[in-house]
Amino acid sequence: MIPAGGAGTRLWPRSRRSTPKHVLPLGESGQPLLRETFDRASRLASEVFVLTEVAQREIIERVLPEIDPAHLILEPAARGTTNAYGLAALTLRERFGDAVMLVMPADHVVRGRAGVTRAVKAAIHAAATTDSLVTVGLKPRFPSTGLGYIHAPGRKAAGALRVRQFIEKPDHATAQRFMRAGGYYWNLAWFSWSLDVFIQELGLHAPRHLAGLRKVMAARGAGDEKAAGELYRRLRIEVVDRSVMERTDRLLLVPADFEWADIGNWAELGDRVRADARGNSVEGESILVDTSGSLIFGARRLIAAIGLEDMIIVDTEDAILVCPRSRAQDVRKVVDALKRAGKTRYL
Repeated sequence: MIPAGGAGTRLWPRSRRSTPKHVLPLGESGQPLLRETFDRASRLASEVFVLTEVAQREIIERVLPEIDPAHLILEPAARGTTNAYGLAALTLRERFGDAVMLVMPADHVVRGRAGVTRAVKAAIHAAATTDSLVTVGLKPRFPSTGLGYIHAPGRKAAGALRVRQFIEKPDHATAQRFMRAGGYYWNLAWFSWSLDVFIQELGLHAPRHLAGLRKVMAARGAGDEKAAGELYRRLRIEVVDRSVMERTDRLLLVPADFEWADIGNWAELGDRVRADARGNSVEGESILVDTSGSLIFGARRLIAAIGLEDMIIVDTEDAILVCPRSRAQDVRKVVDALKRAGKTRYL
């Protein structure tokens, strides 16, 4: 199951409602991230479903013209991963009974097919044989403050580790401590579970969500999509990490070894673009004079920069972003300001 929702607000102005992050060609293949993820999942699973919002259905179908309606699980609106994954689990439970579900988000950059295959097969096996929720984790390669961590010390049993704690994005000193201590892994948000086990844990830790989702399913079963949408929009927004993963005592982690990035902002994307001798990462046509450490992404015209250091410039047809590289995380504030100003044509 491939979650493909949201817009990736920190990659504005490239990522928008009409071109969300998962349809951007951010990987090495030059294909949309969703296309790469779908092809990767198709090599690993017997059936592949895409979970998205009704509003993004046409976007998904343009990237994946081969996908049929039976393999689209549609949220009436975005209401967080607790509701989204719950809706997917209940939908698949009706169709398949107690199958094993694998969650692979659509917007990650991944390299290393053999490592991915080993990790996914181990996660599926653990989910099928232990009645546990299973997550995939990577040993941190640097002290990231933009990712969550999972503490899973000890020795592997049946290819997996018992999870002790989920940790929100740490500060730099804490992230450094995690790397020195060992037993900490980056949270990739890749999961595997049997449908029955996940529904049981959802009922235990988020019973109101499950009760509401059952009403949504009943309305859909009766053919009343309008009522289903109204019921779904009433559900409280919550991420599955907080509602279930941080609370369950049935969580295992499979350590993985492959290259992975959840490109959350322009600075992180710039780190993946080959830099010139002065540390500038450039896409498109540019003239740079006395400029260093900067990310220059052009679209339709020449960009000329003089005397810049550690800056980001992103040019699109109708909007230009200029900010210090150190403020890349704050690009979402521009999106929030556009919403407040009612300038929705730029979103």
